Parts: sequence; C-alpha cells; structure tokens
Amino acid sequence: MKDARTADASAVTRPESAAARPHGPDGRAPGAGTGAVGPVALVVGGALSLQFGAAVAVLLMPRAGALGVVSLRLALAALVLLVVCRPRMRGHSRSDWGTVVAFGAALAGMNVCFYQAIDRIPLGAAVTLEVLGPLALSVVASRRLVSLVWAGLALAGVALLSGGGFDRLDPVGAGFALGAGAMWAVYIVFSARTGRRFPQADGLALAMAVGAVLSLPLGVAEAGAKLAVPSTLGLGLAVALLSSVLPYTMELMALRRLPAGTFAVLMSLEPAVAALAGFLVLHQALSATDAAAIALVIAASIGAVRSRAAR
Repeated sequence: MKDARTADASAVTRPESAAARPHGPDGRAPGAGTGAVGPVALVVGGALSLQFGAAVAVLLMPRAGALGVVSLRLALAALVLLVVCRPRMRGHSRSDWGTVVAFGAALAGMNVCFYQAIDRIPLGAAVTLEVLGPLALSVVASRRLVSLVWAGLALAGVALLSGGGFDRLDPVGAGFALGAGAMWAVYIVFSARTGRRFPQADGLALAMAVGAVLSLPLGVAEAGAKLAVPSTLGLGLAVALLSSVLPYTMELMALRRLPAGTFAVLMSLEPAVAALAGFLVLHQALSATDAAAIALVIAASIGAVRSRAAR
C-alpha cells in the first residue's frame, strides 16, 4: 500500500524516491517543463498498481489474514528490492542506521494498520481516511491561514463519509485507517531523512527489510504454515510487486522529470483510484454520499499541495 514518494512534507506521498532525483542548475528536475505526458502516465500507472495491489490483498486475506498479508508483502518486496538495489551495508553511521530503522518501523506500522482497516471497511473509505495523516502534516508545515480552509474541507469530507458516526463504517476499521494515516505522516518525515542519508533506493530497500523483520512474527503468529502454501505465496508476490516494487519504480522514474508539486497533486487522487479498484475488483459500490466525501478530501489535498507550492 504505502511507501515512497516526495520529500516535501506537503505532498500526500512517500518521499524517499526524491533522494535519487537529479536537479538542474535552476533547481528543477530535468525535463520538468517539457514532455510531461510520460511522467504523468507513470504516476497514474503507479497509483493504479498500488491500489489494485491493495484490492488483491483483500482477496488474499481469507487465506492468510491481514497480518499474514502484510508479512508476505513486506518480506517479498524487501527480497526483490535487496536483490535489485544491492545496498551498501558499510560506511553508515549509527545515526544513519537509527533513521532507517525508524523508517522501517513506520513503514511496518503503516501497513499493519492499513491492512487491518481494509479488512473491515471499503478500500476507498480506508484510503480517504488514511490521506488525512499527510494532509494534517501539510497543514502544520504550511502554517498559513488558507491551510485551515483545506483542513476544514477535509473534515467535512470525513464527517460526510462517517454519516455522523463511524459506526456506519465499523469504528475499529476507521480507527485503523486513521492510525495508518498517522503512521504515514511519520513515514514521510523519516523517509525524507533516509533519502538524504542513503543513495538511490538503498534506504528504501533497507527500511523494507526492517519492516519485514518487524511484521513477520505477527504474520506467522496469525497464519502460521498457511504463509508457505504455494498459491498464497504467489498471490503474496503479486501484492508485493503491485503495491511496492512497481509503484516505487514508476514514481522514481516520474520524479526525475516531473515537478514535485505536480506529482503531489496527482497523488492526491489516490482515494478515487482506491474507490475504483474496490469497485472493479471487490465489487464495493460507492453511494453518492461516499463519492462526495471522497471528492471533498481529494479537493482538500490538492488545495493544500498547491498552496504549499505557490508559497
């Protein structure tokens, strides 16, 4: 589900990929002003891959449970990234390792909460509530009066989504989604720090390994030997590729040619993509009220990002 996007705290994103983004003398990414169709397609493709991967994870949960799915996703994604990136293990300070461990712990916590949420409430609603974490971080970082407008718009969307009370959604699932959002905000902070300390995607690969180590005991405790069933492993690999490896690769390529503000606006559309994935894969239909609520949160996210970029 969630992982690497942009180092700007205003972005509703996962920032470590920004560390590998080269910049020209003017401070912009090479090709940022031209040829945007390619990078935009990569960002949209990454979002589709991420959220459809989450939908596949929901289908896998009856076999392995929410914690089992998290363990499979993080462990298999870590294996792929470690093989591809081959991060250098020596030459890092104790502070560097502390940062990457905190990043990995935030990654594990975010995924555990998110998968517990989508096991209980629709995917679109879960992502909408989760986005509130980065949005809150954006508002705090901005410290501008207009940010309160976007915060109010987001709260209006949440109130509409809850229908006056989270019991309509399942309060436990909604609580896990909000917890995932809080962990996402922590993730953004430590992802940016990791990106400054480790080259390319090395920090991401190492943090993913930390997250896998932390989550694996939980998955084994819940699912046990079910995790080793070939068909379950196959679906787990699909989730790892769709939700981690492919989105990160696409985003890394896009950020080399796309301004961070544009990237963040595109990523603010994730609740809508999640709702689409939930409808097509899981047959989770949205009511008109739910659609309006998601639209309000998306508008708040885009407004916050654009205000930050304008500043």
